[in-house]
Amino acid sequence: MRIGISHIRATIIENLFCRSKWQQIFKHNHKGNLFYFIVLFTLAFAGCNQTDTPPPPPKPIPAAQKSGEIVVMTRNSATAYYENADGNFVGLEHDLAVLFAKEVGLKIRFVVAKKFDDIIPTVQAQQVHFAAAGLSITPAREKKVRFSGPYQLVQQQVVYNTDFPKPKAMKDLIGKNIEVVAGSSYVERLSEAKKLFPALSWKETQVMESEELLDRLGANKVEIVIADSNIVDVAENFNPNIAVAFNFGKPEYLAWAFSKDADPYLYEKSKLFFKRIKKDGTLKRLIDRYYGHVDRLERPDIVGFLDKMNKVLPRYRRMFQQAQESTGIDWRLIAALGYQESHWDPLATSPTGVRGLMMLTGDTADRMGVKDRLDPKESIAAGAEYLLDMREMIPGRISEPDRTLLALASYNVGYGHLEDARILAQRQKLNPDSWSDLKTTLPLLSITDYHSTVKHGYARGGEPVLFVKNIHTYYDILVKFEKPYKPMLPKFNSQLLANKER
Repeated sequence: MRIGISHIRATIIENLFCRSKWQQIFKHNHKGNLFYFIVLFTLAFAGCNQTDTPPPPPKPIPAAQKSGEIVVMTRNSATAYYENADGNFVGLEHDLAVLFAKEVGLKIRFVVAKKFDDIIPTVQAQQVHFAAAGLSITPAREKKVRFSGPYQLVQQQVVYNTDFPKPKAMKDLIGKNIEVVAGSSYVERLSEAKKLFPALSWKETQVMESEELLDRLGANKVEIVIADSNIVDVAENFNPNIAVAFNFGKPEYLAWAFSKDADPYLYEKSKLFFKRIKKDGTLKRLIDRYYGHVDRLERPDIVGFLDKMNKVLPRYRRMFQQAQESTGIDWRLIAALGYQESHWDPLATSPTGVRGLMMLTGDTADRMGVKDRLDPKESIAAGAEYLLDMREMIPGRISEPDRTLLALASYNVGYGHLEDARILAQRQKLNPDSWSDLKTTLPLLSITDYHSTVKHGYARGGEPVLFVKNIHTYYDILVKFEKPYKPMLPKFNSQLLANKER
């Protein structure tokens, strides 16, 4: 007798519960049907290894004090954690977490979330000690986790493409193609808005970053994006045709997220940590490092830069790369400096007599051995060497990116005036080695009560502040769109402005 398909199904069901498997197999195989014997034997054997209960949840990781290591979940993002051109990890969240680990005397290991909406559940399951991922404090999240002291205030914003009419209120978003990151606080706020505007709809996408959605917005692939103001500020420099339509709700604070059931040691330490770095200015300097330059350029400036990046830069790209070969300075930084000086015009001349693509003075050109300041190759090479000279004059104890930012300021205003600004910083109990603090004291060099008390006297100190900010922004844009150059025999491994490499 042959075994029918219906009988096989019944036997499979019984075998999944491991009930008298061998008896079932031999009972229905007495006619020697080898094929069905093999099928049932395989199913029976597999069924024996199954159970009625699901696998147990993973155990929480050991307390940091016990393991000697802090495990932190973060996001691979320009506002959180990313690898720069030199292979080093940087980012605001990275820098804060590393400082915190150093303060509590523990090692640190970062775990990058694959999806944004994995972050809170992973914290709740205690598979990490906390999340440093640019999470805003919201009522819904506070029911699931507990937050450290806040460290940055952001505003949710409705962003649109300026090629189309500007929406003025939430009602104008009805029927629009809106995209937000799944699991983000934007979803919570949209859900609240939907109570007032039932026709409001949106798409929750699994991309990790709002920055990607803002790029899509700039490319006319979506109509509306909601994102935090710090992310929008950065994205506007890469997408000049996007803008803020209006603010969405009240500002929110960002903070680290901890499990409510975890060992409270790190949580309590984090509150003390943020209290300290707010008081001593460390937090201000870190935020300024990543965001202090993003709001200077107007939209026409960005449009003009992007246009010349495509049309003019190709003529000089190889010259900038050759300058990197001789100095070790990232060619994109040299190019950003050149654009700030002349908009990559090799014939540029100022009323004060500085000339050429890198706008060299006569004295500087003589010092650098330049025969013709209007020769772009000579000008670029000399400008890069002069920037390197300025950088090497900065005290060796000053780390990057401050070292290069100070060198850029010196390129503009002169090393003597930079030193005067550092003296003023000391007098005001600020950090003379921090660009964030020198941005406060450099403008004082134009005020008699201050410049009369230092060696080199008056200077238009506000100019180098704007000069450096603009270069930083141009550099960011070049990093996004232009590939790094890796010469065969680099002079040294530069980390100039490395914290902004994506």
